[in-house]
Amino acid sequence: MALLDLMRRLPRTERNLAARHGAQTPENVALARRFGREYFDGSRDTGYGGYTYDGRWIPVADDIVRHFALGPGARILDVGCAKGFLVKDLRTRQPGLLAYGLDLSDYAIRHAEPEAAAYLVRGTCEALPFRDGSFAAVIAKDVIHNQSRAGCVRALREIERVAPGRGFVQVDAYRDEAEREIVLRWVLTARTICDPDGWREIFAEAGYRGAYDWTIIA
Repeated sequence: MALLDLMRRLPRTERNLAARHGAQTPENVALARRFGREYFDGSRDTGYGGYTYDGRWIPVADDIVRHFALGPGARILDVGCAKGFLVKDLRTRQPGLLAYGLDLSDYAIRHAEPEAAAYLVRGTCEALPFRDGSFAAVIAKDVIHNQSRAGCVRALREIERVAPGRGFVQVDAYRDEAEREIVLRWVLTARTICDPDGWREIFAEAGYRGAYDWTIIA
């Protein structure tokens, strides 16, 4: 396993922590965890506040292709693909690359980018509907932590199963108590949040051998 800042060229999102703290009610958390319209295209209190394509994933797609040495005919899976923005850009930036996406949300898949829609499937990260070793790489950014701890282990094992040693996961984490308080005030959907040592224990339990990074709200 290796720490890897594969998302370094993704623009950082401005977060109004004070506003979210006041709006982080049980009702808003429940709405967000449905991963429907309210989460993607509703109020900022329940999610993104509008999830639209703006090209920000293009440099990330380039870095993914470069890191995993993906050429025409290679297969890559984006777990938690939402509306397929990364899938679209992977296919556009590397012609012939077979990029696919999986997401739990019916809403996101129904409102997917037209160029990606045919390559997206509905499913859960805990039971990927693909054969062993069927991908050259798997990306799972900010999705694994939406499971219980046991679910995280299952999801990591699934990534390892379909792309042995060639996964990349990014998860919510904190390095000290101050960051822990911030992330707990901000997140709506994450069910498992650990410090780096805690996540490494989960990775080890799952037998996960791929790369990883943290989403830290400082």
